[in-house]
Amino acid sequence: MKGSLYLIPSVIGETTTDRVIPNDIIYIINTIKVYIVENERTARRQLIKMGIKTPIDELTFYVLDKHTNRNVIHTYLTPCENGHIGLLSEAGVPAVADPGGEIVALAHEKGIRVIPLVGPSSILLSLMASGMNGQSFVFHGYLPVKPNERAKKIKEIEHASHRLKQTQIFIEAPYRNNQMLSDLLTICSTNTRICVACNITQDDEYIKTFPVHIWKGKKTDFHKKPAIFLLLA
Repeated sequence: MKGSLYLIPSVIGETTTDRVIPNDIIYIINTIKVYIVENERTARRQLIKMGIKTPIDELTFYVLDKHTNRNVIHTYLTPCENGHIGLLSEAGVPAVADPGGEIVALAHEKGIRVIPLVGPSSILLSLMASGMNGQSFVFHGYLPVKPNERAKKIKEIEHASHRLKQTQIFIEAPYRNNQMLSDLLTICSTNTRICVACNITQDDEYIKTFPVHIWKGKKTDFHKKPAIFLLLA
């Protein structure tokens, strides 16, 4: 009988494990000897933080990132012939805004059972706390960096939000957060609602939703802080 592919979530930022990771996951990681990860060093640190009892040097790690040779990825699932494999996210949940989706798709092709485990997702947590439409929403990932292309995209998603009554969700590199908010306040209509969710699950968590005209009167600084943006026109 084939093993399973477990989708293992990680904490976001410096959050303590016991705050966001269920005890069942601690049990499961102690039954797995093979992990597919984005970065081996941070994966080792994360497993230790989660309380793994198996000596780290006895574990096998396969790295899946943008540099991984796509011709060898299928071999990562070979250990499922004899046991379970863990797909471990860098932060949050695997395969959502995360390269692990490729492995999950391959597991389905090979008839390997995929088991998602409960953990923190900045996308869902921010949507829950935003007060925006949770029935219809779309996640865009990163918006374009070039100013003209970004402005065009912001107008496009604002129009889609108004037409479909749909929440638009996107992220930015932390060092460009302030510029992102500035662009949103410049480009969007005065009554379009913007939510900024910053440092989710951490002690200094900040989640606020205001229309553009209210945001313009706020003093904010999200520079180099993990943040996610939501828009509802």
